[in-house]
Parts: sequence; C-alpha cells; structure tokens
Amino acid sequence: MAVSMKKEMAKRIDRACCSAILAIALCSPAAIAGPSEDIRSALDNWTKVFNSRDVGHVCDLFAGDLVAVYQGQPERNYDAICTLLSNSLRDREKSYRYSLDLKEILVSGDVAAVRLVWTLTVARKDGGVIETVEEPGIDIFQRQPDDAWKIARYLAFPIAPRP
Repeated sequence: MAVSMKKEMAKRIDRACCSAILAIALCSPAAIAGPSEDIRSALDNWTKVFNSRDVGHVCDLFAGDLVAVYQGQPERNYDAICTLLSNSLRDREKSYRYSLDLKEILVSGDVAAVRLVWTLTVARKDGGVIETVEEPGIDIFQRQPDDAWKIARYLAFPIAPRP
C-alpha cells in the first residue's frame, strides 16, 4: 500500500509541475507578445494596402460581422465600410493616405482592444492637401477561426480637420 501511495504522490507532483510550467509558458512575454505582434502586423499591412490603393485587399482587416461607429456618421457594417473604402480608393481625383499612431494593445484570450490614432490626409490629384483628419479610436479585434486577428468593432472620434 505504501508503494501505491508513493506512485500516486509522484503522479500528482508530476501533474503539478507540468501545470506550473504550462502556466509560466502561457504568461511569458513571448506568449503574450504573439497576439500583439500579429495585430500590429495586421494594422501595418492594412496601412500599406490602403496607401497603395489595393481595392482587392482593403477589407481584409475587418471581420464579416463588423460594427463600425464613426462619430457623426451612421453605424456601418462590413459591406458598408468596404463600399466606402473601395469607392475612396477608386477616386482618381483625390488621394487618401493613412498613417497610424498605435497607443496600446490589450489582449485577453481571443479578443483585443487597440487604442490608436489614425491620421487621414486627403489631397487633390495635383498634390494639394484638402484636409487632414486625426481619428482617435478603439478597435476591438477578435481572433477568427483561421487564427487571423480582424476588427469586429470600432469606435472612432475624429478631431476637427486641419486645412
């Protein structure tokens, strides 16, 4: 009976050690940095896609169930945002350029909140700037079934345009 109890104790200790190692691994900066880096990369890639007028990929950052709230505008879904972005990029009389100021990324499981400021510059075909708008906001990312991080919700509150 003593041998049986020793074996049982050894199994429990083994399980406890494995659990501790797993907990340490999951809480390590490398494990936490993974989703943050994926999201940062997705945002950087989208900025390049938008600025290169890549209509075929401009909607890739958004989840199909997107709900977008931009102060002063009606709530929009995925289709409405894609139409708006695509039409802007097809406009040959103006150019649209985004830059990103990423403030923070907070990840919890399969959801992440991203605090950021997008700056949109709209210019005429000849290069003259029409307006520059700073758009502080919160993007809520959700990990998709294919492990990609996409924006499921966003709130943007533009600051008055600068001439």
